[in-house]
Amino acid sequence: MMKKKIWFMTIIMLMIGSAGMMTCCNSHEDSPAPAPEDDFSQFVNLTDAVPDAILEIRYFGTYNFVGQRIDGYLEPTALITKRAADSLRAVSDDVMAQGYRLKIYDAYRPQTAVDHFVRWAEDLSDTKMKPYFYPDLDKSVLFEQEYIYAKSGHSRGSTIDLTLFDMNTEKELDMGGTFDWFGPESHPDFCGNPDTGKYTGDNSKSPKGRSITEEQFKNRMILRNAMIRHGFQPLTSEWWHFTLQNEPFPDTYFRFPVKKLL
Repeated sequence: MMKKKIWFMTIIMLMIGSAGMMTCCNSHEDSPAPAPEDDFSQFVNLTDAVPDAILEIRYFGTYNFVGQRIDGYLEPTALITKRAADSLRAVSDDVMAQGYRLKIYDAYRPQTAVDHFVRWAEDLSDTKMKPYFYPDLDKSVLFEQEYIYAKSGHSRGSTIDLTLFDMNTEKELDMGGTFDWFGPESHPDFCGNPDTGKYTGDNSKSPKGRSITEEQFKNRMILRNAMIRHGFQPLTSEWWHFTLQNEPFPDTYFRFPVKKLL
């Protein structure tokens, strides 16, 4: 009788042990993979790829058109897809040979940040940064004139906002206008032809008769031409905005936050 009882208890213990092993294995195998929008495995810290780049992440601070830190920016750093980083490194080498460094305002932008922009644009009473970024516009036209979108190429990870830093003067290169200025003065064809690089001085699109000099136009072209040479596509409305032509995630709008990848 005692032998049967010992044998029975042994079988029970073996069954419990096997069930535990199955539970352990199953819990590991069944752990869900991250959603595509949360998968940052193909991203890198921009300064790891381009160590000479200078960061001034405007959306981590308060000097931006909203006037406050933007949702999703947890650290003042810049992330970018590995493919875009490779091309940006070539841009950096190019402009450094000309005496400049890249200065980054923004790169990957999570969808949560874009949603923050949309909420701000819908609040017509919040105009505290109007004198600095959109003095010539009524805030009600920002959607209509496509200054604010519900989706942004930045959220796909291969778009970047940047300027040039002059290593000789140790100042930003004078582009004749601030980053994120809402108006035709930010267009690459303002006062010149970006295809030919010729300055025309035509400022007729400016509602207030603003203008840029020939030198400022040519400075914009230095950045533009370097970016194009290494595979980036310019935007028709912003001299600082470029997207990798063969971006790896053309249909994915990522939402993981901006913070340094370890």
